[in-house]
Amino acid sequence: MTDIYDINVTDIDGNETTLAPYCDKVLLIVNVASKCGLTPQYEGLQSLYEHTKDLGFEVLGFPANDFAEQEPGTEHDIKRFCQTNYNVSFPMFSKIKVTGDSKHSLYDYLTEQAPIAVNRQEMEEKLKGYDITPTAEPEVVWNFEKFVVSRSGQVLGRFAPNTPLDDTNLVNTIRVALANG
Repeated sequence: MTDIYDINVTDIDGNETTLAPYCDKVLLIVNVASKCGLTPQYEGLQSLYEHTKDLGFEVLGFPANDFAEQEPGTEHDIKRFCQTNYNVSFPMFSKIKVTGDSKHSLYDYLTEQAPIAVNRQEMEEKLKGYDITPTAEPEVVWNFEKFVVSRSGQVLGRFAPNTPLDDTNLVNTIRVALANG
């Protein structure tokens, strides 16, 4: 089985790396997009990051253009947008695919470890209301799906994009992960 920390990723500035620098930290991995109705979640992600980073918590943003082409820009455009509009200081990475046959190995790993997202059915209904056919499980359903990863690399929870950052289940999953130092 692959260890999450061995998965190759590229940061927003084009530097090849792995997730090894985040070993022993609690992670919230989120596929993000700049032109989505959920884009204001950047504000909450940044606030959560600022309030918990000293506890060993990291938000990792992975831009993806998989859903209605809502992340069309370059990495430079994405970085500038995030910093200018939301003062994002949490780690951001290069654009990846999070669904389909060519999805990034990180999302292969995450969706294999947590095949079902909390609140997914509600999100599917919202998408259908916009005449959008949701992806089939275990695929990521839309932008801003959230995965909580323990300090040891175990996926502890997966939350649909419509899950607010103050959702009791999400907050408790993060708290428990932080407490298990």
